[in-house]
Amino acid sequence: MSGQVVVGVDGSASSLAAVEAAATDARLRGAALRVVHAFVCPAMHVPSGPSPLGPQDGGLRQEVDRLVAEAVERARTAAPGIDVGHAVVSGEPLATLETESRTAELVVVGSRGMGGFVGLLVGSTAVHLAAHGRCPVLVVREEPRTDGPVILGVDGSAAAGAATDFAFTEAGLRGAPLVGLHAWTTWNAPLPTPETGPFAAAPGVLAQDEERLVSEALAGHRERFPDVAVTTKAVRGRTRETLIEASRSAQLLVVGARGRGGFGGLLLGSVSQAMLHHAHCPVAVVRGT
Repeated sequence: MSGQVVVGVDGSASSLAAVEAAATDARLRGAALRVVHAFVCPAMHVPSGPSPLGPQDGGLRQEVDRLVAEAVERARTAAPGIDVGHAVVSGEPLATLETESRTAELVVVGSRGMGGFVGLLVGSTAVHLAAHGRCPVLVVREEPRTDGPVILGVDGSAAAGAATDFAFTEAGLRGAPLVGLHAWTTWNAPLPTPETGPFAAAPGVLAQDEERLVSEALAGHRERFPDVAVTTKAVRGRTRETLIEASRSAQLLVVGARGRGGFGGLLLGSVSQAMLHHAHCPVAVVRGT
């Protein structure tokens, strides 16, 4: 496997954790790592050099160069031997990273940046990039765990194939087990018909149908990834609460950008947004092709 993993940096603790995660993923993929910082000040015509009244090594540009150098060094320490490049791009972070995502196989960002408001669990750049990125987007909080399974949120939607591919690939690269997790309620049941009577299914049949949905969603991928240990679970409960609880013991949670319950026109569904805000592990959001 080859290609490029891109990580956005801004000097925050969250972005440095993202750098380490991105470097590790790049090493596993056999890909190069590109460290990118979006430098807003030139685009806003704000002077970036040192002040005439201050030290010659001061100024915004010098500070940006320092934080990028720190990120590059952090990447090389986390994954020695990988090819690390870097760029300081004049522009707004979201637009810059969206452009980078067009040629990357993965974009990694921290959950909150330097501009985050106190009390927010995830920053606007992470949420918007998950919706608009052209490749899978991995959102990392500080100190992600390196053990536990990769959890894939399964909903049976037609757009979920790309997320399933990504989850199996990550589990294989990490040598981690994969858990295909589907949450269902009685709202999943089909409507009654004259043939079925007042109930759409006999007791227990709905649970069996939901378990079958998970198995069928992963069936072809099991054959393509024979070395990945796979467990499937169909749990009666609310999707958001079920996935958030499962994320406590996971090293990665993978969800599609939109599930089968999404409204037309939305780029990011309510479940994927909830995972970005509340999951206890890094979250990968994968848009359908």
